Amino acid sequence: MKAMLTGVGICLTTGSAAWLVWVSLRSKPATRLPFTGWAGLAAIGLLEALLACHIAWIATFFTALVWTAYLFAADGAVRRLRGFSYLQFPARTLALGLTSIPIWLLFEAYNFRLRNWTYTGVPHNGWWFLLGANWAFATILPGIFFTAELLYAGQFQSRQCRPWHLSAGWRCAVAALGLALVAVPLLLPFSRGAYLFGLVWAGFFLLLDPINDRMGWPSLLSDLRLGRPGRALALLSSGLICGFFWEFWNFWAAARWQYVFPIAQSWKVFAMPLPGYLGFPPFALECFALWIFFSRLLLPKAVETEVGSLTLAESSPIPVKTLQW
Repeated sequence: MKAMLTGVGICLTTGSAAWLVWVSLRSKPATRLPFTGWAGLAAIGLLEALLACHIAWIATFFTALVWTAYLFAADGAVRRLRGFSYLQFPARTLALGLTSIPIWLLFEAYNFRLRNWTYTGVPHNGWWFLLGANWAFATILPGIFFTAELLYAGQFQSRQCRPWHLSAGWRCAVAALGLALVAVPLLLPFSRGAYLFGLVWAGFFLLLDPINDRMGWPSLLSDLRLGRPGRALALLSSGLICGFFWEFWNFWAAARWQYVFPIAQSWKVFAMPLPGYLGFPPFALECFALWIFFSRLLLPKAVETEVGSLTLAESSPIPVKTLQW
């Protein structure tokens, strides 16, 4: 059973990678794939080979290393389609990576109470542990957003739907539901709360997206009001694809996470019980909502202008020629 599920996971991960390649090649390119994109692809292959050779420090820091290589490869594919990409805006990209760390630590705080996963094989030296952990955490939001930008540019940009508007009362109700979802797992006894971590993966999106919309910041509610579902579709797809990549690369690493939540432990695809993959798409949505909320509140105005280019042109006052997200 374990071998069969691992095989299924490898097939799904391979399919995700193939779809990304197809998306990046199907559209007429704006420019050639830059050197950084080729370097990222080569680095992924090299890291996989070194991991197979049991190089100790590669195995320990594999997650941070391979995701850094992936970011260069994905960014190169975006630049090929757009003619520009994230890494051409260093302040924006640095802000995104640094903000990714406390945003993920928010979920680590939930895990401290609900104990849904644990870490094994991490360095015993505290400084090396902090380096590896923060480096890996800093790739989470960029991984989701770089992938979503690629999918948006190559697949979802032209999607339209009937405009859908929520009244102010309904937006308040959605935010209240989000607040309940993030609060209930903490308020219940551990024996029950441990089953409800899934509520958190959607709760912050439901809580913050209406607030972002009310503040006039980029939001998925404003996209739907304009009949433009492309950003939401790109994020949902990115979450699922990144989820398979996270679990695939984690499965072979020496320093890795293991899921211990009390649901479907005998149905693991890599280290993740099968139902857990349903959490990755809404996780991508709430990463977007969290990023918009904290970046607009906390980042300097000069950097905020640059990070605004992470929002779709349809929802942002920044000129289209300088952004797509």
